[in-house]
Parts: sequence; structure tokens; C-alpha cells
Amino acid sequence: MVMKEIMTSADLEAKKLAPHAMASKKSKGRRYKEDEHPFRTAFQRDRDRIIHCNAFRRLEYKTQVFVYHEGDHYRTRLTHTIEVAQIARTIARALRLNEELAEAIALAHDLGHPPFGHTGEKTLAQLMKGHGGFEHNLHSLRIVEYLERRYPGFKGLNLTWEVREGIVKHCSEHDSPDVLKEYEPEKAPCLEAQIVDVADEIAYNNHDIDDGLSSEMIDVEQLKEVQLWLDHYERVREAFPGEEFKIHKSQTIIQIINQQVTDLIVQISKEIEKRKIGSVEDIRDIGEPIARFSPDMNKKNTELKKFLKRNLYSHHRVIRMADKADRILKALFKVYSDEPKLLPPHVYAELEEKGKERLICDYIAGMTDRFVLDEYKKLFDPYERV
Repeated sequence: MVMKEIMTSADLEAKKLAPHAMASKKSKGRRYKEDEHPFRTAFQRDRDRIIHCNAFRRLEYKTQVFVYHEGDHYRTRLTHTIEVAQIARTIARALRLNEELAEAIALAHDLGHPPFGHTGEKTLAQLMKGHGGFEHNLHSLRIVEYLERRYPGFKGLNLTWEVREGIVKHCSEHDSPDVLKEYEPEKAPCLEAQIVDVADEIAYNNHDIDDGLSSEMIDVEQLKEVQLWLDHYERVREAFPGEEFKIHKSQTIIQIINQQVTDLIVQISKEIEKRKIGSVEDIRDIGEPIARFSPDMNKKNTELKKFLKRNLYSHHRVIRMADKADRILKALFKVYSDEPKLLPPHVYAELEEKGKERLICDYIAGMTDRFVLDEYKKLFDPYERV
């Protein structure tokens, strides 16, 4: 068979997608021109570039809620990211959206998270006031556009416009209009990016229940006030009366995720039909996301989020971990600021290009939890080798 008779991946992809899905051959393209691959779509290549980059590998030792050494079975940023990608692909397939695009955005959505979870982000945001600020979605964009160095001729990963848009519009509030100008801030992102946002919420709410129960920071009695949990837990116990709690817990969480994913798929389908959506531009022109739960599920999901905030994220052990993380990061930032030559030579070499504060922020944001703790010991423990 001669080459011209073989359909390209982009053509095969387009044949199976819904009219409102984002086909790779309709992409706005890359910042730096590259030849496309006959057997791999642009979004497949983006996914692979993300998986192979340094920032993605570091997610293994970055905190979700619990610091990595709290236990081997708690979620990290990496396992959370994989869970989000899996949920996003399920939703995308059911709606005939572009699975590779949804997966690429999902895999990149937390690249910019600093060590120690949201505590790290909050601390760096405080330290960077007056110096350009810090926000993890914008830092994810900075990583893929500038900080990663893997290709000749340009900095960053040279991802497609749609993946970069999905990264920067991952949060609902955009406070950096200069950065967003390129990404049509007045328009909604494609539906693939929208479902990643909800998949992210589904994943972290449910795995935080799991980790919260495993850590004994929350218990089953407390969860009885959460309708979403109660609806499924009682049914699971009745269906598997002889099984231990570990099975009941896992099956309950599986059922909650399944119900939320199903609710989202049905709700999006209704919106598409009601609004007579027939193209990607129809999605964008709405100006706000249509990927959302039904009113009943939204109410239950909000109740769950409030429960987790009140009982897990405000637990004294989490507060103690967060306070310690805050002090460690501030101490590192100060010591590097007072003497930038304490930074590794290859980092210090970029001082003039980036400016002192941004250089230090980039360096700390790229650290894993364990690297921060090791660096802290090297700089402050007189008995630790430097």
C-alpha cells in the first residue's frame, strides 16, 4: 500500500468526532511552526510532550493534601492528575469529544503547582506581591511556554493553542489580562477543556474522602451528614454485608464518581440539544462553561465540598502541616533573596534575564516536597552536608 492511500490520524479522528468537538486539524496551531506527523495528531503529540517533561515527573513528589512522607497510599499531584485524565477521557468518549485533547489538558493542568499543595501556592503568591504575583494555572502556562527546555530553536514545549488555552482557563477567575489576551478571554474554552475542570473537581473531592478516611481525620459518622455519601454507602453495605469497611469505602467512592460523571454527561447533552450547538465556535461564543452538574447534583456536590473544607482541610493536622510548609518556603525564599549565589550555578546564571524574585519563585515552584525539605536541611541544619 502506498503512503498516500493511508488516512492520516487527523482524518481518522475527524470522522468519529461530534460537530462541536475540537478536531486537531482545525487547531490554531503551534507558536513555532512544525511539520505534523502522519500517524499522530497534534493533540497526541502534545500529550506525549507533557508526559515526558520534567515538570510532569516532579508531580510524583508534590503534595495533594498530605505531604509525601505521610504515607505511601495517599494521593500525590501525579496520581491525582492521572485520575483526572481518566475521568476526562470517559466523559469525552461518551460525548464524542476529542479524547486526546481532553487528556493533554488534564495531564498539564497541575504542572504549575508548587510543593506543599495549596499552601505552597498561597505562600508564593504572598511573597511575589509586587513582583508579578504567582498563580498555579499561569505558572503551568509559563512552564510549557518558557521553562521547559527540550527542543532546539525555542523554549517550552511548543504545545498547540487549544491545550495552552485549556491550561490558562482552568480556573474561573482570570486576573492577568495581559497573559490572557492571546487566548480570547471573552470566550469560553472548548468543551474538552471545560470537562477537565469538572473532572478535576470530581477527582479531588472523592479522593479526599478516601484519603481523609484512611488518615482517620474524618470518619464515617461525620460523613452521614453528606447526602452524596449516604445515598451510596447504605446501598453498598446492603449489597456486600460480609465485606470489610475498606471494600465498602472503595465501592461507595466508585459509585459517587460514576453518578457524578453520568450526571455531567447527561447535563451537557441537554445543553447541547437545548442551545442547538453545532460547532466549536457555538461552544466558545456562549462565553461561559456549559459543562456543569444538574441543579440537584450541584447542591449535593456543594454540600460535599463544604464538609471537606470544614472537617478535612481545617483539621488541626492539616493546619500544622500547612503552617510548617509556609515557614519553610518563606525561609528558603528569604535566604535566596539575601544571597542569590546560594542558588545552583545554572539557576543563578539566569538572574539578569528573569530578575531575582521571579528566578527564585520559578526555582521554588519547581521543587518537589522532598527536595524542599532536603534543601532546607542543607541550608539551616549545621550538621547537614551542603
